[in-house]
Amino acid sequence: MEKLDKVGSRIKRSLNNKDRSREKGLPLTRKVIRFSSEIIKMAHRGQLQESRTLLEEAGKILREAQKSLEKYPDIYYGGFLQSAEKEYAEATITLALIKKQSLPSPEVLKVGETSYLRGMGEAIGEMRRYILDSIRKDKLSDCERLLGLMDEMYYFLFSFDYPEPLVKGLRRTVDSARGIIERTRADVTNAVRQKRLEEKLSK
Repeated sequence: MEKLDKVGSRIKRSLNNKDRSREKGLPLTRKVIRFSSEIIKMAHRGQLQESRTLLEEAGKILREAQKSLEKYPDIYYGGFLQSAEKEYAEATITLALIKKQSLPSPEVLKVGETSYLRGMGEAIGEMRRYILDSIRKDKLSDCERLLGLMDEMYYFLFSFDYPEPLVKGLRRTVDSARGIIERTRADVTNAVRQKRLEEKLSK
């Protein structure tokens, strides 16, 4: 039988390596989350070039975090890295929608499938915020475009009817998105009717 001190030394060496990787990856993921929030704020303010530059930086940091944890699946899939991936996906998708670009795939973003899907669901909420700002600016054509995209994303997400351990909160996100879309549709409809009435009265 192997001596316990040798077994203990081997276990401690493994745990020390894991701990170092975790301590390296954790602050990186927090930075990605912070940057992603700032990217979305910039996008809403119309600072599209600045948000694109910060998005590229966030992507580099995320890949560094992934690399630091890839040797240890139990830490890699522990949750905090997936939260960073979700926030990064949300920021990227939000920016693409605002800039009228094609949505990137999870492979392009280098994020997990569930992180990507949840990030898309969260982006629907950001589109409501953007639409409300557009209504105030009287940019109704853009509102109708984005509302259509919100519907398309909702039905895309709705098709992923898998057990909770596989999609981890996606169903709640999708249920919330349905309500967000319906409220936004009502706001856009009222704004369009008001605009048409104003145009008739002006004639």
